[in-house]
Amino acid sequence: MRASVPERVEQGGGDALREPLRPKARPLVVDVDEVMVRGSSVPADLVFDLIRRLRAFAVAITAFFGPHAQSTHGADASGFDPSRAQFDHDAVRFLLQVLGEGRPVYLCSETHPEPFVSAVAQHLGVFTAWAAAPERQLPAARREELPPVLRQGFDYIGSAAVALPESASRLARPGRSEPPAQVGMRSWLKLFRVHQYAKNALVLVPLLTAHKFASGSAATSLLAVIAFSLCASGAYILNDLLDVEADRAHPTKRSRPIASGAIPASRAVGAMALALVAAFAIAMSISIEFGGVLLGYFALTTSYSFWLKRIATVDVVVLATLYTVRVVGGAVAISVPMSEWLLAFSLFIFMSLALVKRYIELASQPDGAVLAARGYQVEDKSMIAILAAASGFNAVVIFTLYISSDTVRALYSHPQLLWVGCPILMYWIGRVMLFAQRGLIDDDPVIFALRDRVSWVALGAIGAIMLAAI
Repeated sequence: MRASVPERVEQGGGDALREPLRPKARPLVVDVDEVMVRGSSVPADLVFDLIRRLRAFAVAITAFFGPHAQSTHGADASGFDPSRAQFDHDAVRFLLQVLGEGRPVYLCSETHPEPFVSAVAQHLGVFTAWAAAPERQLPAARREELPPVLRQGFDYIGSAAVALPESASRLARPGRSEPPAQVGMRSWLKLFRVHQYAKNALVLVPLLTAHKFASGSAATSLLAVIAFSLCASGAYILNDLLDVEADRAHPTKRSRPIASGAIPASRAVGAMALALVAAFAIAMSISIEFGGVLLGYFALTTSYSFWLKRIATVDVVVLATLYTVRVVGGAVAISVPMSEWLLAFSLFIFMSLALVKRYIELASQPDGAVLAARGYQVEDKSMIAILAAASGFNAVVIFTLYISSDTVRALYSHPQLLWVGCPILMYWIGRVMLFAQRGLIDDDPVIFALRDRVSWVALGAIGAIMLAAI
């Protein structure tokens, strides 16, 4: 390999200089890898290259659903967006110091394509010019191949494997920003999103509604919860890998382990595989039918990560379905019939919460904006709120019809007590809508409910009422 600097170097504006200005001091040539944090998103990373190809395929499919179904951002032809990458701040400060000394600084690479190098150079804005080899394999460097501006000699910062002419010299710079060598437990817990495991308590709902309180059924349900939790972790990691560029541009999601560089993509892929293998091993130990439900859950959540989340309204229907599948899985695990009342209630209540989540995201956007990778516009906010309220109170209606059904009389000795739960449920849904309107819920209403004392009191009250009605 050699340091690649063409006969014509291109400025950040994109116009070629046929006769570059002769420097006042010895030039400095820097390889593009030296200005990026090791392990950041570069096209040479096989993991992200595969993800980019899969995402491009998904976007092509999504395009059929309309012009707003896909997300666009400032990525170049290589699929790389420099505004969402991690750059070595120590290296950039050093290059600014060199420029302050009156020395020209050139960015070069033979391992990355021209669009990538150009994007990095124009984004940082500290380079006199940039250059990239048009092909991966080039002959060894010869003095006469260098442009005139470098034939008198230059300093080079980059790979030790690069062959330099006699007039050039390697330069070591102090310091380099590196991702943490040891990944802490906190980063792994964030990667697996253990705080989201509480959602999988929905698997226990059929155990409670069917009054299956035997130790064997309880143990099986707990295993089902673990299987869903591990499977969900695998899906979360896949989603983080797919959305790493968007997460790096997000004010809060940029702190996620993969987006921040705390956990390398290769190790995240290994953790994802381990979680999925463990999840399906547990699922198959319960029953083949439960394994099928878990497989369907993973297939649906993977489809959501790739393209369904980019289609307006389809995304919230899928989210509601994913919550409901947890309830279905709980019923299949302990071999009890899935109640149609419970199925309908779950779909509507979780549809409401999914719509509240979208409303919160839209409320944080400026006027006229389009919600990235979702297909919603800020103007849709009022309609989303109406649909969320309608879905929530439809769930209450289903609950009241359930109380009047023959199914309740077979399970409860005092079914009339269940009516007390209706106003509590109505209060909780209205409170969530009101808090979302006031901006008091940051992101996920389910997470908000898990942290909200009033929500726990309401849930406990409904649980006590159901026990008293037995």
